Amino acid sequence: MASVDVTTDVIILTQTVVGLLGNFSLFCHYIILYFTGYRSRSTDVILQHLIVANFLTLLSKGVPQTMAAFGWEYSPSDFGCKMIFFLHRVGRGVSMGSICLLSVFQVITISPQNSRWAELKAKAPQHIVPSMCLCWMLQMLVNVVFPVNITGKYSDKNITNRRDFGYCSALRYDETRSILLALLLLLPDVSCLGLMLWASGSMVFLLYRHKQQVQHIRRNIISPRSSPESRATRTILLLVSSFVSFYTLACTFQLVLTLFGNPSWVLVKITVVMAAWFPTVSPFLLMSRDLTVHRIYIAWIRNAQSPTVRRNL
Repeated sequence: MASVDVTTDVIILTQTVVGLLGNFSLFCHYIILYFTGYRSRSTDVILQHLIVANFLTLLSKGVPQTMAAFGWEYSPSDFGCKMIFFLHRVGRGVSMGSICLLSVFQVITISPQNSRWAELKAKAPQHIVPSMCLCWMLQMLVNVVFPVNITGKYSDKNITNRRDFGYCSALRYDETRSILLALLLLLPDVSCLGLMLWASGSMVFLLYRHKQQVQHIRRNIISPRSSPESRATRTILLLVSSFVSFYTLACTFQLVLTLFGNPSWVLVKITVVMAAWFPTVSPFLLMSRDLTVHRIYIAWIRNAQSPTVRRNL
């Protein structure tokens, strides 16, 4: 058991450091795009909100878990525990909402001109920012139950019926109230997952139909290249599939954690590891699929190898 405990500690530390560096790199990428005059895409706003949500998810759970795992004296106050769990849940929910909105927006973008989505193509970019603001407000409203139920482990409140989560604890309710609370928290998640799966299926169908329509044209092209819409769609499909996979694993461990009245510290840390995979991996997926990253890098290399520089070598 000690070896498992040490392994999870190392994984949590690695996830936190790598995830924060990856999201910070993606954040710097958008700053460079802004100051270098690249034309921003409509989806960049959604991805910027995704970066903020990833930061919240990693900082709220990864940093405290890392501090506690390596023996640092860390016992957050009652208010600190409430904020840690609240920010983690909001960040996780906004991350899901961002991927959902991104996939739905891409379906509208790549839909044919004669489809029922044609009228929304011009209006969709105008609704991105209000939709993201609505997503933040909805997640804050739904997850307000966590500041109510979470207390510090060493809180002054005389509460005997608690569930220990290491450095924080939660109130334990009766079965009926627990089920109602779980349904309240699952409703936005299930809705977003349903929209993501529908949008993913629609994108796959539209890409397949487009491929069949232009197949005879591509045969006559020596070096065929996929369109920007196709590349963006594949990137979003990769994000959706990654999110659904990691979310399923995280929910499975969260369900196991809920079934135990007093879960072990190792099980709590494994649940944190599963919940942090997507915020850690997603920025690298986005940067690897974004051609502007490679263009900026190539431009930087060319500037570094200018004739003046080469003469001085």
